[in-house]
Amino acid sequence: MRYSPNTRLRCLSLSFATVVLGLASASGGTVDFSKEILPILSENCFHCHGPDAKGRKGDLRLDTRAGALLKNKEGAAAIVPGNPGASTLIERICTTDKDDLMPPVKSNRKLSPKERDLLKVWIEQGATWGTHWAFVPLQKPPISESHSGNPIDIFVRERLAKEGLTPQPQAPRRTLLRRLTLDLTGLPPTAEEVANFDADTASDAIERTVDRLLASPRFGERMAWDWLDAARYADSNGYQGDNERTMWPWRDWVVNAFNRNLPYDQFTTWQIAGDLLPKASQEQVLATGFLRNHAINGEGGRIAEENRVDYAMDMAETTGTVWLGLTFLCCRCHDHKYDPLTQSDYYRFYGFFNQTPVNGGGGDPHTAPNLWLPQGDEKDRLEKTKDEIKKAEQAVGSAWKASVDKRVEWIEAGPEVDAKDGDAGKKATELAAALRVEEAKWNAAQRKVVQEAWATRDESFKKVYDVLEEKRKHFRGIESALTRVMVMGDMPKPRDTFVLNRGLYNEPGEKVLPGVPESLAGTTQGLPGNRLGLAKWLSAPENPLMARVTVNRFWQMLFGIGLVKTPEDFGVQAEMPVQKDVLDWLAAEFCANGWNVKALLKTIVTSETYLQSSHVPPGMAERDPENRLLARGPRFRMPAWMIRDQALASSGLMSGKIGGKPVRPYQPSGVWEEATFGNKKYVQDTGESLYRRSLYTFWRRIVGPTMFFDSGNRTNCSVKPLRTNTPLHALSTLNDTTFVEAGRVLAQYALQTAKPNPEDRLRSVYQRVLARPPSLDEVRLWSAGLERHLARFSADPAEAERLLAVGESQRDGALSVPEHAAYTAVCVSILNLDEALTKE
Repeated sequence: MRYSPNTRLRCLSLSFATVVLGLASASGGTVDFSKEILPILSENCFHCHGPDAKGRKGDLRLDTRAGALLKNKEGAAAIVPGNPGASTLIERICTTDKDDLMPPVKSNRKLSPKERDLLKVWIEQGATWGTHWAFVPLQKPPISESHSGNPIDIFVRERLAKEGLTPQPQAPRRTLLRRLTLDLTGLPPTAEEVANFDADTASDAIERTVDRLLASPRFGERMAWDWLDAARYADSNGYQGDNERTMWPWRDWVVNAFNRNLPYDQFTTWQIAGDLLPKASQEQVLATGFLRNHAINGEGGRIAEENRVDYAMDMAETTGTVWLGLTFLCCRCHDHKYDPLTQSDYYRFYGFFNQTPVNGGGGDPHTAPNLWLPQGDEKDRLEKTKDEIKKAEQAVGSAWKASVDKRVEWIEAGPEVDAKDGDAGKKATELAAALRVEEAKWNAAQRKVVQEAWATRDESFKKVYDVLEEKRKHFRGIESALTRVMVMGDMPKPRDTFVLNRGLYNEPGEKVLPGVPESLAGTTQGLPGNRLGLAKWLSAPENPLMARVTVNRFWQMLFGIGLVKTPEDFGVQAEMPVQKDVLDWLAAEFCANGWNVKALLKTIVTSETYLQSSHVPPGMAERDPENRLLARGPRFRMPAWMIRDQALASSGLMSGKIGGKPVRPYQPSGVWEEATFGNKKYVQDTGESLYRRSLYTFWRRIVGPTMFFDSGNRTNCSVKPLRTNTPLHALSTLNDTTFVEAGRVLAQYALQTAKPNPEDRLRSVYQRVLARPPSLDEVRLWSAGLERHLARFSADPAEAERLLAVGESQRDGALSVPEHAAYTAVCVSILNLDEALTKE
């Protein structure tokens, strides 16, 4: 469409020289395509003029330079470099005609005056194109030789100086100890650790503390939680049947891998393709359980092939989210609306996982392939039974030879074939068929049917044959009870992969081969066209996404928000990182340093940026409410699992056991029954199992543990934390059995170990929960509360007894009931302080 002179005049009459000078100055002289232009085009234009060929309007493509510069039939182009007046893009975004305005009014998208002016300046400067920042190859940003220290601090402080902000001083030492201990182990520091840190005045005290925490076996447990959310780990299959599964050995592998600092590229390869490695070990095969953590549909009437396709899609999409930070789900049915991902790309990527022999049937909650992992004495029992079977087989062989003359007569006589229907008739037919074959040529099934028949004729043979069958039955019983984990495997003959129309399993289209997205491929030459090739490509230098995405999630774990706010989406709709140099430097260093997770975390947590006080001075909250500029230390509410673990640890209740079968701690009655129409009944554990770390809690997929109110649902991959704070959560942390019992045991500890005065007892509790002593004002406040509680419980001993009866752990009967109850009430309140629920 051609535009009137008035429209053109309006577009060009906007004090253009002033705009160019002002914006060019603001952007450092030249408008940055990736940082300033691409977000505008992506948000406002790509939906109709982007990568999705089927949804593209007007044959105009603005996500590529060639498409934007292409002339239409009338000889006009959306962008004419150096000439905004001749660029139809500028005409359409400036017109006053609502029918011609872009973006369309009905799209609910609208360009601001600043964005329109920025597009004009960019075109005036030559419309230099570029690549989305996340797809640019990794390279360490340069650091001026005049700077020294942790590169994180250098980049952060340069940016703060530009913003006119001053970083906060280092947080108090005890605050740092609690922050570090919670971040790296998920637990609060012990009173002994606090005392040791107080006494350590050496300049490297923090660094040595970090080394100690990274070496703790609790480190792997802390790191595993986030990985389990990403891996959609659960202890049941989901859907209406929600049968139990045994995947906890894989969960324990994750803990162990983090603890021994398995390089992240190997951590990746083993989980995607450990079974395809040369001479793959049991551990490497076990690691592939990552991909099998998807839900399994066992509902009657469900089409098995549709299930199978869904499972392979889930594997592909989870891999795309976890290691690439790309929203592959958007490409099931069409080309991506924003990112350079086509529907063909999706199904090529899906093709890596489409080779699984899983058939989609839901009858077995542990669908093959499986890895058998004997636990405890199971392996010894199996070996013993195998030996017994060998001896029984030898006895059968001897008896079989001894009866050869009788058998020859029997066979020559021609055993009668019972013509009856059913199993008897079937066996008789099989026997007749077997006897027509020479004994030397019998297969296992034929030998079995003949020996079974002969055992009914020869009493001496029957005795030894029955012993053998009994031993075999016993072996099958042990084997069926063994721990087995679903793992990956590929079919001997590759399965063809097709682009599925609208994502429907029964509407195949174009045939494709397994492969990575063409726009990101780099060089895949020499890599096998299977999951192992995919894993090697993910960690290859040509793929800049894996390192950036991974570093961002680790940063998110420590600071509460990633350097990129959307850890699940590094596509063109994602923001340009406020501290991009920090992300790129850490990602490049991560790769160069052998994908060393512990070294990466140490670099971050020993930076002055991390060690800052979380204090928010006047005006800073308005300037930077989410702390994206990093002018202060992290402060955010801890996740529910960490809050629970803190209560168990600070009270002394927590079990130190690592790994093993999932446990079933306290839970309100009827929850499972309500969600499963009474088909699943929750049976609470007793003893030590009640006090295991949250990581080991049984996770029913359709109704997760009630105490974890802000975790991923474990049905889909989840890499972004859910942080909430509602009155319902307070009802849990104030009244849940675990928290009340923890308060009771914590109060008992204070009464038994501290001097018999409120100040010392409160100091004892504060040290264990908050890693600091209470102030005088706090002592006065709590002392007054103690007096009120003591008066109440003294007047109503029955109420005190009820409070002290909460939980299964034994109470010291020598303690005063009213006093113990009063301190319990105070301890529960301290566990619910904002400071206790928050990582400062």
